[in-house]
Amino acid sequence: MRFVVLGAGLAGVTSAWELLRDGHQVVVVDRGSESANFSSYANAGLVAPGHAFAWASPSAPGMMLRSLWRNDQAIRFRPQLDFRQWRWIMAFLGQCNHARAHINTERKVRLCHYSQQCLNQVVEETSVTYEGQAGGLVYFYLSRSSFAAAAKKSELLKNFGLKIEALDPEGLIELDPGLSDAKDKIAGALYCPSDESGDARLFTQALAAVCQENGATFQMNTPVRGFLSESGTITAVDTPTGPIEGDAFVLSLGVHSPELVRPLGIRLPIYPVKGYSVTLPIGPSHRPPKLGGVDEDHLLAYCPMGDHFRITATAEISGYDTSFQPNDFRIMLEKTRELLPEAADYSAPEYWACLRPMTPTGLPFIDRTRFPNLWLNTGHGHMGWTMACGSAKILADLVAGRPPEIPREGMTLTSARD
Repeated sequence: MRFVVLGAGLAGVTSAWELLRDGHQVVVVDRGSESANFSSYANAGLVAPGHAFAWASPSAPGMMLRSLWRNDQAIRFRPQLDFRQWRWIMAFLGQCNHARAHINTERKVRLCHYSQQCLNQVVEETSVTYEGQAGGLVYFYLSRSSFAAAAKKSELLKNFGLKIEALDPEGLIELDPGLSDAKDKIAGALYCPSDESGDARLFTQALAAVCQENGATFQMNTPVRGFLSESGTITAVDTPTGPIEGDAFVLSLGVHSPELVRPLGIRLPIYPVKGYSVTLPIGPSHRPPKLGGVDEDHLLAYCPMGDHFRITATAEISGYDTSFQPNDFRIMLEKTRELLPEAADYSAPEYWACLRPMTPTGLPFIDRTRFPNLWLNTGHGHMGWTMACGSAKILADLVAGRPPEIPREGMTLTSARD
């Protein structure tokens, strides 16, 4: 079959690879000039099943409320005159209770753990390089109360099969001497030895090149304006340069997915959550952490990637605007520099902001639509790097009529209507 994959980010390129492995012809279409130039461009870099807790939690509404007058909250709500935003907010708040948070966390951990296994398989098959680093990730806490609460909360992940170790400051520094400057500020840390990290953009672009070597075609600088259908079947996608025909289609356009399928009568509860990242150069005199991790009290992620150091923070529910000013990064840089003053060259920041395609549950949609040849693999939110390879494998299994290797609870269109 000839598949047209819409989107050349992580979800689209991994989908293309799995479909190629099953013997299909693949065309990837994207508005960008190169693959991974939007949400996959400069993300946190953490492949983190050990951090798969649901964002929709009992503490989230309070953070959103306080963010209306405080700019230091991990989740910020910026109200818009947009019915789509308010509809999504109501659905998100409906997930912010203990019972739903437990269910969504369990499902996220299962998908993330499976996807990490699929990532390692892809790397083994293709030999792509992407500044990948195994050895685990650390999640540290600046207050004793938050560390104690997290240690208790981590039992949930342990029950799902993840190994989580609690470390005191001495044990943490022994594990990662790059955190020595922060030792006196850290109350304790949780260490997940199976987590890993790497540059998602390098991975996506390297895998895209492998896809092309195996016969895939990439049509870049090609925005998709809509679908063409006949007798209940999608026949082509409409673009400024003309229709692109296919036997089947995969929608992996992140935050742009809902607007594309809305005219088809398909409602996807996906809304952008803006994230900010800074990439700093690492020179011979710098002492970055050896492992990636998260300052959990500030929800500030960091990741060494070869000769550069990535910092990411903030979840801002503020619409589709991707613009930014240097001042938007001031707090996250100040907090990082206070903890890790010698990690990188703070005088040469490269700024970036992206829109994470969030669903209320934090789980993506991997499903067939009411059009039998239109498939979804979209809505991966802040865990797209961790979830990508597993989601693509599930998609390929569904297309082939094979039962997926893990349940799809919470990832179907039916679950969106619940």
